Amino acid sequence: MRIALYQPDMAGNVGAVLRTSACFGVTCDIIEPCGFAFSERALKRSAMDYIDHVKIQRHPDWTAFLGSLEGARIVLMSSKASTPLPQFAFQPDDVILMGSESSGAPPEVHARADARVYIPMAAGFRSLNISVSAGIALAEGLRQTHAFPGGNL
Repeated sequence: MRIALYQPDMAGNVGAVLRTSACFGVTCDIIEPCGFAFSERALKRSAMDYIDHVKIQRHPDWTAFLGSLEGARIVLMSSKASTPLPQFAFQPDDVILMGSESSGAPPEVHARADARVYIPMAAGFRSLNISVSAGIALAEGLRQTHAFPGGNL
């Protein structure tokens, strides 16, 4: 299982997702361009001491990312999706894709996704922070596939 960030806007959110990826032992794909200066220094500052423990796969664009999938499903997390997270069945090689913080995912990304999933929440709220959503989706995927680090739960 992997987390992918589509053209992220905020370095701090990327850092939080990288820390999540490190802690759960999953790769984080970053699909450029980013809405901030994407450099090793910025990554080290945002991911702090976790940066040396995470596998980052950078892709210059959407097409390059698609070429790296090797048959894995794209599970797009979106507030516009119709499948609630608790009803979705993850597979071990799924890629959990998060759209950009400011604009989400464009129509061509929605069209290419194998599944579109949303996190149910209390009435009146639109969305969670992208790093929180990525962590919730990843935890559910790892739980379902018995892939949490340190043992099969």
